[in-house]
Amino acid sequence: MTTPTVVLVHGAFADAASWSGVIAALQAEGVPVIAPPNELRGLAADAAHVSSVVSQIDGPVVLVGHSYGGALITVAGAAENVVGLVYVAAYVLEKGESLGELQGRFADSPLVTHLKQWTYPTPDGGTAAEVTIAEEAFPEVFAADVPAEVTKVLAVAQRPLTAAAFAEAAAVAAWHTKPAWALVAGADRAINPEVQRFGAERAGATVVEAEGASHAVAVSRPGAVAELILRAVRATS
Repeated sequence: MTTPTVVLVHGAFADAASWSGVIAALQAEGVPVIAPPNELRGLAADAAHVSSVVSQIDGPVVLVGHSYGGALITVAGAAENVVGLVYVAAYVLEKGESLGELQGRFADSPLVTHLKQWTYPTPDGGTAAEVTIAEEAFPEVFAADVPAEVTKVLAVAQRPLTAAAFAEAAAVAAWHTKPAWALVAGADRAINPEVQRFGAERAGATVVEAEGASHAVAVSRPGAVAELILRAVRATS
């Protein structure tokens, strides 16, 4: 019996260090795990990067995505050696659907009015827009259940997401052919919990609710996140 390798894909406004507590919990159970960087430069390009990581892993893989990372594992999960998908406070897209279209079905979260726009240079010599969460709003919007001394650091260490990512459509939805699990953060102010529930239920995912959890649930409740991932690992071993 082969234990799948867990690949943890972070979302926008965070980096792979956000998985630290989850990684420690998985390692304590002897589960192989990797948390690659996410470039946050567009759905197709970012999913291709995740796919390239997965393709270089021998044996089965359980893909885990937080937030925007959920959209990426939906596409990258089509890789042959991916045996399961785990969504953590995440977007679960349908084929041909964009983040904007999925969000548009529901009331806006507080995130929408607290985004700060920046620009970055593109390879063709032009510029493109990217967004972060306004520093003063970050604790409330992203990590309300994380200690203040931690959120102060997280707020200034954000990884920006290209604005164009909100309009890109998913080329495939791997949950049509792969089993899925999902954790809904009940007090999420970045992604409306209803968006999370709708996508997870549409995908036929096994759903658990983390009542009172913020969007940064992997930081505030790493044990709960790790336990759901372990359920997926055991089911696919």
